[in-house]
Amino acid sequence: MSEQENETKQKDFYQKVLTSFKSREYTEDEAAQKKVEWQKYEEKPEQSRYSNDFPNYFFAGFWIRFWAFLIDLLCINAMTTILLDATFTWFDIERSTEFLSAYSLLALLIYLIYFTFLTKLNKGQTIGKMIFGIRVICLTEKNLSWKTVFIRETAARFVLQFHPFLYLGYVPTLFTRKKQHVGDYFADTSVVTINLIQAFNQKVNA
Repeated sequence: MSEQENETKQKDFYQKVLTSFKSREYTEDEAAQKKVEWQKYEEKPEQSRYSNDFPNYFFAGFWIRFWAFLIDLLCINAMTTILLDATFTWFDIERSTEFLSAYSLLALLIYLIYFTFLTKLNKGQTIGKMIFGIRVICLTEKNLSWKTVFIRETAARFVLQFHPFLYLGYVPTLFTRKKQHVGDYFADTSVVTINLIQAFNQKVNA
């Protein structure tokens, strides 16, 4: 059976289904109006997919990202000390670092807020990444969306904090082609070196 014959049979089948369920006849004007209203559901969605096709050497390696992460941890620790330690001292609340204690949960919240909001609002850069000239990019989006940032910086980092063993999720950065860790795979992201991109653009413009 040809594809055209198969398509015709399908149309005939759905016409019969439509007739069997039809409880009332539409007037010509009503039918024309419904056709206009419902025609949009026939249209196929646009298959436009953005692609950041960087060469492999543009992606930042494990160690530069590691040092940037350490800078970020210093910033987060400073924020935690200022915000939490001062608050807990002021209200004379015991500071317990046990798992799921109020202090630990609030410290985790600061950690996640830092990475999530800086990455989104500062175009893929935390303070550490700014210092080392690297940036988070999405491989399928021109600009990082909140959804992408939430997957990478909130959900993935939240999961990876639960046990030291889970830090192995960062190891793929050492050997994958696009230097992606587990969170990057789920969010379809990676980290690029800005200076290499600038050098490439200058060479092209020369």
